[in-house]
Amino acid sequence: MLCGSCCDCLARTCWRKKELKARSVWLGCPEKCEEKHPRNAIKNQKYNFITFVPGVLYQQFKFFLNLYFLVVALSQFVPSMSIGYLYTYWAPLVFVLSVTMVREAVDEVRRFQRDKEMNGQLYEKLTVRGKVQVKSSDIQVGDMIIVEKNQRIPADMIFLRTSEKNGSCFIRTDQLDGETDWKLKIAVVCTQRLAADLFSIRAFVHAQKPQLDIHSFEGNFTREDSDPQIHESLNIENTLWASTVVASGTVIGLVIYTGKETRSVLNTSSAKNKVGLLDLELNRLTKALFLAQVVLAFVMVALQGFVGQWFRNLCRFIVLFSSIIPISLRVNLDMGKTAYAWMIMKDENIPGTVVRTSTIPEELGRLVYLLTDKTGTLTQNEMIFKRLHLGTVSYGTDTMDEIQSHIIQSYAQVQKPTAAAAAPKVRKSVVSRIHEAVKAIALCHNVTPVYEAGAGDGGETEAAEAEQDFNDHSRTYQASSPDEVALVRWTDSVGLTLVNRDLASLQLRTPSGQTLTFHILQIFPFTSESKRMGIIVREEATGDITFYMKGADVAMATIVQYNDWLDEECGNMAREGLRTLVVAKKSLSEEQYQDFESRYSQAKLSVHDRSLKVAAVVESLERELELLCLTGVEDQLQADVRPTLELLRNAGIKIWMLTGDKLETATCIAKSSHLVSRSQDIHVFKPVSSRGEAHLELNAFRRKHDCVLVISGDSLEVCLRYYEHEFVELACQCPAVVCCRCSPTQKAQIVTLLKQHTSNRTCAIGDGGNDVSMIQAADCGIGIEGKAVFSSIFYFASIPLYQGFLTVGYSTLYTMFPVFSLVLDQDVQPEMALLYPELYKDLTKGRSLSFKTFLIWVFISIYQGGVLMYGALVLFESEFLHVVAISFTALILTELLMVALTVRTWHWLMVLAQGLSLLFYVCSLFFLNEYFDLPFITTWVFVWKVLAITLLSCLPLYIIKYLKRKFSPPSYSKLSS
Repeated sequence: MLCGSCCDCLARTCWRKKELKARSVWLGCPEKCEEKHPRNAIKNQKYNFITFVPGVLYQQFKFFLNLYFLVVALSQFVPSMSIGYLYTYWAPLVFVLSVTMVREAVDEVRRFQRDKEMNGQLYEKLTVRGKVQVKSSDIQVGDMIIVEKNQRIPADMIFLRTSEKNGSCFIRTDQLDGETDWKLKIAVVCTQRLAADLFSIRAFVHAQKPQLDIHSFEGNFTREDSDPQIHESLNIENTLWASTVVASGTVIGLVIYTGKETRSVLNTSSAKNKVGLLDLELNRLTKALFLAQVVLAFVMVALQGFVGQWFRNLCRFIVLFSSIIPISLRVNLDMGKTAYAWMIMKDENIPGTVVRTSTIPEELGRLVYLLTDKTGTLTQNEMIFKRLHLGTVSYGTDTMDEIQSHIIQSYAQVQKPTAAAAAPKVRKSVVSRIHEAVKAIALCHNVTPVYEAGAGDGGETEAAEAEQDFNDHSRTYQASSPDEVALVRWTDSVGLTLVNRDLASLQLRTPSGQTLTFHILQIFPFTSESKRMGIIVREEATGDITFYMKGADVAMATIVQYNDWLDEECGNMAREGLRTLVVAKKSLSEEQYQDFESRYSQAKLSVHDRSLKVAAVVESLERELELLCLTGVEDQLQADVRPTLELLRNAGIKIWMLTGDKLETATCIAKSSHLVSRSQDIHVFKPVSSRGEAHLELNAFRRKHDCVLVISGDSLEVCLRYYEHEFVELACQCPAVVCCRCSPTQKAQIVTLLKQHTSNRTCAIGDGGNDVSMIQAADCGIGIEGKAVFSSIFYFASIPLYQGFLTVGYSTLYTMFPVFSLVLDQDVQPEMALLYPELYKDLTKGRSLSFKTFLIWVFISIYQGGVLMYGALVLFESEFLHVVAISFTALILTELLMVALTVRTWHWLMVLAQGLSLLFYVCSLFFLNEYFDLPFITTWVFVWKVLAITLLSCLPLYIIKYLKRKFSPPSYSKLSS
C-alpha cells in the first residue's frame, strides 16, 4: 500500500507539472481542447473496494501497540511457542479490528454516498442539437452549462449569459471562502447582448493556468467571426467558481476548469487519519513495556543457565509476559473514546453537536492552540452602523434622528446642486455637509436592492420598473461585503433610499418621494492592494459627473485634502472596535472624464501587466479628493464570544484567528471580541515582498513584548519562505495572532507549522468549505496489572499461571466494565471548571500519562503481583488448583478496588459496573470446574485467605493516597473543598 501511495503521489506530481497551463477554450467545442483535462468527479473516499482491507489494517498495525498484539497472536500457531488457547489471544484482537473496520466501513459508505449524490446531479448542456442532460461528473472543459437558481455550480466557468435583464447575477460563496454575503457576477458583454444562439458565433476564451487564488482571474474573450474581431478582458467578476451556488436568475457558463483543477479542489487537502496524543503516548509506553519484557525474559533464561534451546525459551517467556501489556487496554480505550463521543453529542449545553471522528475526543483536553475562522464563527457577519464623523461634529446611534431631520430639510429646500461646487472655499453648513456625506454613502458601493416577487411569479426576483413602485417591505440588499449593506441600510433609515440598480444606473428615493437617477460610468472594485473602492456617476437631472471613493484610513489619508482630524478620530473609533471607512469625492468635467475613459479602456485590454496599468490610470484620479466624512460600523459578535475567549485565554489556550477578510476588519474583530485584551498592544506586520524586507520587519517584531501579531497572508508567505523557524518561534510567543487575507491552503499550512515546530495539540474551528483544509490538518477539528512473578518461583518454567478462559475473562467480563465506567469520572464539576479555567493547564502538560506516572504504576503492579503470588504460596495447602483459585480471586478483587481507588466522583453506573463484574465472577466460580475446586471455594478458609491477600495488596496504597491528598493535594481538590 505504501508503494502504491508513493506511485500515486508521483503520478499526480507528474500530471500537475504537465497539465497546469494556460488554455484556449472554444465555446461549446470540448473536442477542440488540445490537452486532456481531468474528469469533473468529486472523490472524498480514502479507499476503494480493493484497498479498503489492506488500508485499514495498515493504519492499525503501523502502531507498535496493535502490531505487538498481532505478533503475539500469530506466535500461537507455532507449536513450540504455544502457551494457551488460540481464542485467548485472537478473540480480543479480532474484536478490536472488527469494530475498527465496521466504523471505517460506515464512514466510507457515507462518503461514497455523498460523492455519488454530488457526481450524479443533472445539469443541462447546450449543444448544436439543443439542450441535453448531463451528469456533473461527465461535464468537460468547453461545455456550456445551464445552472438554475439555488443550484450548485459544478465546475469553474466563465459567465456567458443570464436571464436577468441587467446582465448580472448573485452567487453564494460560503462553501468556498466562508463569506455569507452574496457576490455580484457580470456576464461577458458580447454574449449577454447576443440576440442569436451562442452556437452562431465563433469565439473562445483564453484562461490563465489553474491556480489557488480564488480572488483573482485574468483572461480574454475573443470573437473571431466579426469584423473587426471583438476582444473583451475578463476578470474575477466574470467567473463562476465550482462549489458556489447561483442565488438569482439562470446562468449559462463556459467550463474552463474541471475536477482537480478547480479552485475549490486545489484549495482542499486530502483527508488524513487523525491520531490522538493519547494513542501516541501509549505507543511509546508500550515499547518501554516490551523492552522490559525482553529484559525480564532474558533474566529468566539466564537464571536457567542458558540450557538447551534457550532461545526458544526466551521467546516463550516473552509471549508469557505478554499479559503485561493487556489487550483489554486497547478494547477499553476504543470503547472509552466512543463513550466520550456519545456524551459530547448528548450534552445539553451544545445541542446538535455531531462527532464525525470518534477516535480523538480526548484531544479536547490537551489543546494548546485554537485556530479559528472569523466570519460566521466569531461573528454573525452582520454589520451595524454606529458612527458618522464630519470633522467638527460626530453623530452616534442616539443622535441619528438629527441626521434624518437634516436630510429632510436639505431635500425640501430648493437649491441648485452645483452651488457647493461653485464656491468650494466657503464654509459649508452642517445641513449641506450631512447632505453630501449621506449622498456619497448612498452612491459609493456595489449594493443591489432585490425585491421578492409574489407566489404567482414563481419565486423569481422582479423589480416593478414599469410603474416605478418599489415596495419597501419586499426589498432586501445584497452585496459582497456586509459593511456596504450596513451603510446602505443606514442611508435608508435617515431618508435616502437605494431603490433600484442595474449595471448602467442606480436610483435613490428622497424623503419627499422624489426619485433621483444616476448613470454608472465606471466602478473600481475593492482590492486587498488598494484597500478602497470607487465609482464615477453622472446625475441624470444635472449632468454633473462625480467621482466618489471610500476606503480604509491608511489608503485614503494620502489622497484626500489636508485635514487635522482624520488620524485622531480613526484611532478613537478603532479603540471602540469599530471598522472605519473614509468617504471622499471629486467633481469631474466632461473633458476630464473622456480623457480618463480612453486611457482606462486601453489599460484593461493589456495582455501583460494589466492590473498594474489599470491601477496607474485610476491613481491619476485619486488626487486631492474632498474629504466628506468618516464612518464607523461594528460587526455583531456571536453570543458569548467574549466570555468564551476570555475563558480559553485563562485556560492557557492561545488563539489564532485565520480569516480571508481584510486587515482592518480582522483587527477590529480582534479588539471587539476581546481576543486582544485592553492591556495588550497590537503589532501590525508591515507588508513585505523580499527577504531583506522580511528580515527587517522580523527584527522590529522581535523587540515587541506581550503584543498581538496581525499579519497578512502575502507577508506570511514571504516570511515562511525565508525565515520559517524564526517567524514561528516569535509568533508562538504572542498571546494571540491574527492572520488576514488567508487562503484555505495557507490556513492548513499554519496549522501544520504549529504542529511541527511546537509538538503541541491544535484545534481548528471553521464554518465554511474554505475551512475544510484547516480542520483536516489540525489534531482536532471542531471532534497494568502484572503477572510476572509466578514463573520465577516455579523453577523459572515458561508456563502460565492463568490459562484459557481466565485470561479472556480477566480482560473482558471481570474487569472491563469498571475500567470503562471511569469515563464518567470527574475531578471537578463543569461549573467549577468554567469558573476556574486555569485548571485546564494541568491537562495540557500531560502529567496523567507521563513516564513518571507510568513508572509509578509499574511499581504498583510489581508490588501487587508479588503480594498476590507470594501470599497465595504462603497460604498454599495441598493442590496447585488452590493457588489459582486464591490468587486469581484476589486479583479480581484487587482490580475492582484499584478502580474504586482511582475514582474521584462516584456515578451510579460506576457502582453498577462494580457490582455486575463481581456478580459475573462469583457466578462463573460455580461453572469453571476446570480452574476452581468448588468445595474449597465455598469454605471460610478460602474467604479469609483471599480477603487477607487483597487487604495486603490494596491497604498500603489507600494509606499512601490518603497521605498524599492530605499533605500535597491536587489543585482541583483545593477548589472542591
